[in-house]
Amino acid sequence: MSEGILPEKQIGGFNFENYQRNEYLIRNGYKMPGVTKTGTTIVGVVIKDGVVLGADTRATSDTMVAEKNCKKIHYLARNMYCCGAGTAADTEHVTRMISSQLELLRLNTGKQVPVRVANRLLKQYLYRYQGYVGAALVLGGVDKFGPVIYSIHPHGSTDKLPYTTMGSGSLAAIAVLESRWKPNLSIEEGKKLVRDAVAAGIFNDLGSGSNVDLCV
Repeated sequence: MSEGILPEKQIGGFNFENYQRNEYLIRNGYKMPGVTKTGTTIVGVVIKDGVVLGADTRATSDTMVAEKNCKKIHYLARNMYCCGAGTAADTEHVTRMISSQLELLRLNTGKQVPVRVANRLLKQYLYRYQGYVGAALVLGGVDKFGPVIYSIHPHGSTDKLPYTTMGSGSLAAIAVLESRWKPNLSIEEGKKLVRDAVAAGIFNDLGSGSNVDLCV
């Protein structure tokens, strides 16, 4: 068979070919530079006819505060946003890539893209890399099926939930959500609940801090 008609090899967006070299350097005493992680408390809550997302703004590198105003709520489409925890570069790259795919899909179909489509694209991409892409996401949006919140883990597993939280401050935040969430919250009630949940994560976790960002 001619080489000219062989199918092209699929190339992913991340390159791991230096892995063995890095392992060799570490074994011989080289200290690798730390990546910037978001530390993070991110929260999503379903309210009446909508969703509220919230996040702190601190990014850390090991035990150092690398950024006090890190943007953790990422735009995906006009009807959905996504909070990211984990490695800052990975969350930014993944959400930008999926946002562009959703826009192309909207232009091709002429219709608003359902939130479940973004959930499928994100989890399939993360599953492909088996957790090596360090992005833990809270996806929230509203479409013809109503308001919805998804939690998406770095290995590609997802959950559809009325409220959720992820990140290093999630244990403190989930306590606030479980004690105060109820169906059909108003916008103001939802904003206050999310703000208090993120604040609980900030107070109880050194990896979370600075300000609280909200998105309705």
